Amino acid sequence: MGFADFVTDAGLSMLESWVTSRSYISGYGPSQADVASFKALPGLPKVEKYPHAWRWYKHIASYQSGTKQPTSSLSSLVTYAGSEFSSLPGDPLKAYTSYGPEKSEATLNPKDAPKAAAEEEEEDDDLFGSDDESEDEETKKKREENLAAYKKKKEGKTKPAAKSIVTLDVKPWDDETDMKQLEENMRKIEMDGLTWGASKLVPLAFGIKKLQVNLVVEDEKVSIDDLQQQIEGDEDYVQSTDVAAMQKL
Repeated sequence: MGFADFVTDAGLSMLESWVTSRSYISGYGPSQADVASFKALPGLPKVEKYPHAWRWYKHIASYQSGTKQPTSSLSSLVTYAGSEFSSLPGDPLKAYTSYGPEKSEATLNPKDAPKAAAEEEEEDDDLFGSDDESEDEETKKKREENLAAYKKKKEGKTKPAAKSIVTLDVKPWDDETDMKQLEENMRKIEMDGLTWGASKLVPLAFGIKKLQVNLVVEDEKVSIDDLQQQIEGDEDYVQSTDVAAMQKL
């Protein structure tokens, strides 16, 4: 299916839905998929209507040459890290409409919910025989007992929480940034379902180091995008964050 025209509300809503749970259009790092989608937008989406698309757009804009005015030492880092769009991986000739959802991800229409529930109820009933009026009372009673026991067992089952291990790269503004304080501020962030893990400093260039930290999250409780926004909210120390790796546990 792919993205629709970003000039329309429908197209922007599709983009908003897509980046709600993703940092990038495709994969775990910036690529030509982000560049194509970025260029297809007429401008910065409205934050009050499309907050996740707004966040994604601002982040991708940081990879465009000349969009930021960093410190002199960080300016060298930007060139080193390949911030220009042309240096990002992927096919630059591929249209933005080739990215995005392959099929509609719309939720069940609320008016159809009772029908779906009724059909599921009928399927459960069929597991224990027909509700034929001609069946004798003893057979009917036995069937109802079996059905009640089955429903009770079904309701009692709880699925284990789905978890992911994530590696985040946290980049400072320059080589004078207090990385110890940066990490201390980051670890003060508490979210239900978030567990901080080990971290290390990784050299980038010209004396600048990024903080690479591992963490475990419960997928249903923790949004990686929200977590990145909270970390990037420490603007005195943090320039940007990226998802370096993500794996389901």
